[in-house]
This record gives sequence, C-alpha cells and structure tokens, in this order.
Amino acid sequence: MPDVADIDEFAARLAALEARVEASEAVLAIQSMKARYGALVDERFANGAVVAPQALARVANEVAALFTPEGIWDGGPGLGTVTGRDAIAARLRDPTLAFSRHFFLNPRIEVSGHRARGRWELLSPCRRPHGTSYWMCGYEDDEYERGPEGWLHRSMRLTTVFMSPVGTGWTRILV
Repeated sequence: MPDVADIDEFAARLAALEARVEASEAVLAIQSMKARYGALVDERFANGAVVAPQALARVANEVAALFTPEGIWDGGPGLGTVTGRDAIAARLRDPTLAFSRHFFLNPRIEVSGHRARGRWELLSPCRRPHGTSYWMCGYEDDEYERGPEGWLHRSMRLTTVFMSPVGTGWTRILV
C-alpha cells in the first residue's frame, strides 16, 4: 500500500491533469463558438446581397444567443456598441455591408475557471451596398463566460487596423 505522501502526490498530479484537460476543452469550445459566430455573421449575406428579412432576423437572433444576456457587442467607432441580446440582434439586423467573409486567425485564449479572454486577428473581404469591395483587417478582443449554455461572449470588441478598397473588387459572389 502506498504511503500518504505518494497518495497526496498522486492526487495533486491528478488534479493538475484535470485542470489542464478542462482548460484545453474550454479553448476548443471557445474556438468552436467563435467559428460559429463568424459563420453566422456572414450568413446574413447571399449572392452579394443581404438575405430576406425573416432569414436575417433568425441569423441575428442566433448570433445574439452566442452572448451572455448582458453581453456587449462593440464594433468600434464605425459600427457602434450595443449591450444585451435584444440590442445585439437588432444591430445585426441592420447590416452595413452586402457581403463579408470573416477569417479569424491566430487565436490567443487564456482560461481562468469559468471565465476566459481571447484575441483573434481578423481578415475579411467585404463589400458595401453601393458595390465597393474592401479588405478589412483588424482584431477582436473577447471576454467569455461559461454557464449552463456553454461558453458565450461576455464582450466582443473589434479594432479595425485598415480597410482598403480592392481594384475591381468582388464582382461575382457565389454564396
């Protein structure tokens, strides 16, 4: 039978391993949630135009559900800041673009219990309703919270580094 010191050491190592597994699973769940966020935000557009109002409302509500009830969506000076799921859904039902694809890159996520923080680099080809196409580059700083619904955004803050017009642009959009 192992002595008490061995059992204590085993228990400590097991607890440390459990904490590492929990943190790793949290990072994977947050990455999955953020991928869903990007896909849904882009789902507001099809064939170079905003989708029909009913589809737009459904997607906006699904995006808002990825935030805590008191969550903050901060699009920066150009897009504004709103708080709460209803306000987030309303803001996303009023797109400023006719097309976008969000590519979130280089995630840096730090987990601390049921809270986490993350930064994502963002590259997005997009097009305004008047037809001008752009490359948008920036980053999003997020805070997350794990609750009964899983990992959700407590806040999302977009910082735009540049938005540059693209020559002939995205003239033929297939999705």
